[in-house]
Amino acid sequence: MPLTPEEPQIHESVPGPRNAAGTTRTPQASRPAAPLPGPRPSARPAPPRADSKGPTPGRPGTARAGAPPTQRSTPAPAAATAQIQLAAATDATAVESADEAVDKLLDDGRAPGDILVITTGEEHPWAQHELSFGEDAYWRQLAEGEDVFCAHASALGRIGRRAVVVLAVNGGTDSEVAVALPAALEKAETQLIVCGDPQRLRSLL
Repeated sequence: MPLTPEEPQIHESVPGPRNAAGTTRTPQASRPAAPLPGPRPSARPAPPRADSKGPTPGRPGTARAGAPPTQRSTPAPAAATAQIQLAAATDATAVESADEAVDKLLDDGRAPGDILVITTGEEHPWAQHELSFGEDAYWRQLAEGEDVFCAHASALGRIGRRAVVVLAVNGGTDSEVAVALPAALEKAETQLIVCGDPQRLRSLL
């Protein structure tokens, strides 16, 4: 009788826990998941105005890249006399000269809320734009005190003191400018920058 080859035995492996010694692993405690990085808080942008008539005229000293951090100055004593600086300009270029003075102040480390820009003739373009949305919103920005504020010399009575006042003599009569000069000096804690015709200003100072 021929020999029958043994049939191979097939052992099915059944999935399940292994009981062999040394094969059981102690479950490790799960590590708490690291918090996902989120966006860093940034400065709150100004809300868009639905009734905007066009692009907002630039506030003096805004949108300047690479400027050093600003530090708000400590208010000077009320009795202190501010230093007066004259910047030659015509009525037509006085506002532009004032804006350049503001830029330099901010580049030197002044905080925007330290600076007040005053005009004797036509309102600063930024002030004209903001006033078109109502006086309440306009004066609210002065109360917040976070930015450079622009106003007309006739409104100095309702404005407090700031570290630096920039006076743009861009119009007005001699008598109006003569009143604006000491009023602006009274509002300046440390420095008054006057932008206008030097000969005219010296006669009025």
